[in-house]
Amino acid sequence: MQQKKTQTKDKIVRFGVSLEKDLLEIFDRKIKQKKYATRSKAIADLMRKEIIQQRWRTGKEVAGAIVFIYNHHRRNVVDKIIDIQHDFSNIVVSTQHVHLSHDECLEIVVIKGKPQMVETLADNIRSTKGVEHCVVAFTSTGNL
Repeated sequence: MQQKKTQTKDKIVRFGVSLEKDLLEIFDRKIKQKKYATRSKAIADLMRKEIIQQRWRTGKEVAGAIVFIYNHHRRNVVDKIIDIQHDFSNIVVSTQHVHLSHDECLEIVVIKGKPQMVETLADNIRSTKGVEHCVVAFTSTGNL
């Protein structure tokens, strides 16, 4: 019987960083507030965040969610939202609908695509009468 070799995707590399003492103290307080176990994890997250923001700025594929609240009693708002999502079916992965109250609904549209298309989709949703608030959250597609 052959044994499968397990390969690690990422190898850990150690490196040194020189910083002003005051900056490091501020950083340490911040990462403690955010419950980071180590500086390494906090620094890695900051690096990933910058890389992902760069992907957004340069138009490389991203994944994320458009989250919005709307009043479902507004005339035709549900039909308009569904039509908009169908117009962007090439980047809409899935949706989730939540009833917040008798009048208000929250919708989460999971997306994967070019940032320009995501922004256009969000703008179309945001400008629909009855939509009260709309935000975009994005991350990488898993490929930094």
